[in-house]
Amino acid sequence: MSEGHTLVVPLRVVRSLYDLPEAEQADAWALVRQVRAILAERHRPAGFNIGLNDGEAAGQTIAHAHIHVIPRYLGDVPDPRGGIRWVLPRKAGYWEP
Repeated sequence: MSEGHTLVVPLRVVRSLYDLPEAEQADAWALVRQVRAILAERHRPAGFNIGLNDGEAAGQTIAHAHIHVIPRYLGDVPDPRGGIRWVLPRKAGYWEP
């Protein structure tokens, strides 16, 4: 777990963020922006991974939509290239021939 890892969770309980009305989806992403700014100031990470798992096949294990805001720090993993792409390892190293 990364220091400052935060979940943005809509009050309305829905399985997918895309089950929310568009205005509520927009509100969730606006809150992601605010959370990111707070975490950047408070923890001074070198970068962020921001995303969600939409559906069981995508790795969603909690049936309530949420967005991860994950601060990343230099050296927190040996090779961070590919970020969240590592969920599909054969596609992760896209920078290599």
